[in-house]
Amino acid sequence: MALKDIKLLVLDVDGVLTDGGITVNADGSQSVTFYVRDGAGIKYLQHSGIVVALLSGRNIPAVAHRARELGIDDVLQGNLAKTIPFDTLLMKYRLHERQAAHMGDDLADVPLLRRAGWSAAPADAGPDARAAARYVCRAPGGRGAVREVAEKILRAQGKWRLIQESFGVGPK
Repeated sequence: MALKDIKLLVLDVDGVLTDGGITVNADGSQSVTFYVRDGAGIKYLQHSGIVVALLSGRNIPAVAHRARELGIDDVLQGNLAKTIPFDTLLMKYRLHERQAAHMGDDLADVPLLRRAGWSAAPADAGPDARAAARYVCRAPGGRGAVREVAEKILRAQGKWRLIQESFGVGPK
């Protein structure tokens, strides 16, 4: 499977879009931290016509809020078994699994890491996820791994240069 065929990137949240840490406040609410360059990578993918979806085993309001900020329509939380929501996304966008990429970091992600047309894991992912992924990032989860994957997909599709040019960046 080639990265040039990817039309959908499905991201796990905890340990991929965040560093996996959870802050529990005195009132019991939880908060997580998102890395701004990962968000920029998501926007670059969207700008280039690639759909980004979030698929998480937990349900955290902060994730839905961040997804709204990034314009992500598909936020599937509370799904420990991820294959059915993945199939739902494929049907919604009329895609074959070879056109979808998945990025995950732990055991619950392994089935999709193996099944998706292309897959990636952050540098600090669990050993099972790293072994199942086709690509292991240099960056850890929540600290640039999503951005690394976004650039890798966009470069493979010949779209990275257009992103650069949109910011006035080009060859010297």
